[in-house]
Amino acid sequence: MDKFQEHLQQYQANIKEDMEKRIAFIREQIDGPGLGGAVVGISGGIDSAVTAALCVRALGKERVIGVWMPAYSQDIHAEDSKKLAEAIGLNLVTVDLGPAYDAIVAGIEKVLPLDDKTKGNTKARLRMTTLYAIANQKGYLVIDTCNRSEIYVGYMTKGGDGLADINPVASLTKHEVRILARELGVPESILTKAPSADLWAGQTDEQEMGFTYEDLDRLLITGDTNPKAKERIDYLHRVSEHKRRPMPEI
Repeated sequence: MDKFQEHLQQYQANIKEDMEKRIAFIREQIDGPGLGGAVVGISGGIDSAVTAALCVRALGKERVIGVWMPAYSQDIHAEDSKKLAEAIGLNLVTVDLGPAYDAIVAGIEKVLPLDDKTKGNTKARLRMTTLYAIANQKGYLVIDTCNRSEIYVGYMTKGGDGLADINPVASLTKHEVRILARELGVPESILTKAPSADLWAGQTDEQEMGFTYEDLDRLLITGDTNPKAKERIDYLHRVSEHKRRPMPEI
């Protein structure tokens, strides 16, 4: 067995201990300062599913709000968000961002045209604005859903899903997130779906990044992966450093 698979087996063996550690972290961050609860953006994907499930276990369903924020989103993500809510007892609400997205894109495009990536990042920033509005009104914290793999290569939107108050999954690779998802009872349709940020029709994480999550996670866990993928991973890590650090000041 190679080091990568050995590591994943070891994580599986210690899954309950790790889960309880993350639940305790959420309680400490919310209950310690006397805050009301947690707001989680729900995408229909595995990372937000795991984050929401941890929050529900930590705080109870009465203190967690999951927010589904479609902006011309695919039906499969809406369906999976509902399945998740039913499976973990999540209070799921919907805020349709389509009209706001149309308005802001139309306004910006009076100045210059936007490509699909920029439009997708605009959706992510509208979603974070929505989460913070709800959190502000309720006295809750916004919970980040970005995993270790995404953070390492900067696969998150600055001012969008890269902005939150706490992150209970930041130290987990994508493969570890999948293992934890099964332990938490995340629906099978979410576990097996190709990861996507739902930024435009047909978009997938691996297609956009240019390598697989296994390529990336092998590098993070073992320090080695296929050379072509490593070159691309190293490049994305380098150019995304500004996303992981406070802005430079003078």
